[in-house]
Amino acid sequence: MLQQVEIIRSKILSLAEVKLQVSRWRLKSQTVVFTNGVFDILHPGHVSYLAKTKDLGNRLIIGLNADVSVKLLNKGPNRPIQNEQDRAFLLAALSFVDAVVLFEEETPYHLISEIVPDVLAKGGDYEIEQIAGHDVVLKNGGKVEIIDFLDGHSTTSIEQKIMNFKV
Repeated sequence: MLQQVEIIRSKILSLAEVKLQVSRWRLKSQTVVFTNGVFDILHPGHVSYLAKTKDLGNRLIIGLNADVSVKLLNKGPNRPIQNEQDRAFLLAALSFVDAVVLFEEETPYHLISEIVPDVLAKGGDYEIEQIAGHDVVLKNGGKVEIIDFLDGHSTTSIEQKIMNFKV
């Protein structure tokens, strides 16, 4: 019997592994949902967003920006705060997450083109046309969904609180 930590680690997949898993899910007619992000300091806003995203289908894949990808996004000199393996582990620990796959590019366009999810979801600060891979998903008969954020929660605000903390 797998131990809980092994179960968590088994959800962190390479691109080849996630493509194979998607094939298995599709054989069972399961809807594959994809979203992506940095998820640097996991907070209630992230969990709410990811839970709502999972509600759009049967299986949730998270494309996680690798450390090199976070640097390309110019999130700031201190980002990522946690390394890619730690961020992947925390996301995989969420019961409703089925797979986490890292990508090194600035956007997950290549990853989405390889997986071709049934549903592509992104947070409420995006328009559909701005979402990397929207064209691939729509061309293949899928849907693109915008998920509302949980107000009052952001990694940037948490980072500011930490930086302003006085001992």
